Amino acid sequence: MARRIAGFGTTIFADINVLAQRHHAVNLGQGAPDFDGPPEVLAAAVDAVNGQLNQYAPGVGMQAVREAIARHAERFYGQKVDPACQVLVTSGATEAVFAAILGLTDPGDEAIVFQPVYDTYVPNVTMAGVTPRYVTLRGENWTFDPDELARAFNSRTRAIIVNTPHNPTGKVYSREELAVIAGLCRKHDVIAITDEVYEHILYD
Repeated sequence: MARRIAGFGTTIFADINVLAQRHHAVNLGQGAPDFDGPPEVLAAAVDAVNGQLNQYAPGVGMQAVREAIARHAERFYGQKVDPACQVLVTSGATEAVFAAILGLTDPGDEAIVFQPVYDTYVPNVTMAGVTPRYVTLRGENWTFDPDELARAFNSRTRAIIVNTPHNPTGKVYSREELAVIAGLCRKHDVIAITDEVYEHILYD
């Protein structure tokens, strides 16, 4: 086994699955619904297979998918995104975050992560040869100390991973908090890698 992955062990999800089965517990560790997907989505998947979409897709993703993602960005966020050169389709958010880390950092750089932290971020950062710098979310509302965050930035900082809504706490960063993060990124020329996989799962 390569040294860069030797110390990681299993994921928390694998551990929880084993414990839940052993103790006959309800497993709330992952989003695994006990019902089928919407019929229209299942039908669309069948139509796609029957429609001869059975070849290799372009490396950046199918054009129709990239165009749909661009429309989503404009519809919900008012962002004009060029699907030809500003959208990349990946096999889920975990791959997207890892690809971003690999593509935007070099060994010896640092990346800031908020803790509690989603369990793949630190292995992703470490496998890229990047040192994680931790900033802790505290209190009932899982807020960060702006001064602590500012101290985490230095000349080696290349990226900060922002996950909102946050896994595992469910925290949604406020506009003010995001402004603090953005200001520090601009000041230090740091890239914000945002994981917003739960963007539409809000129960306010």
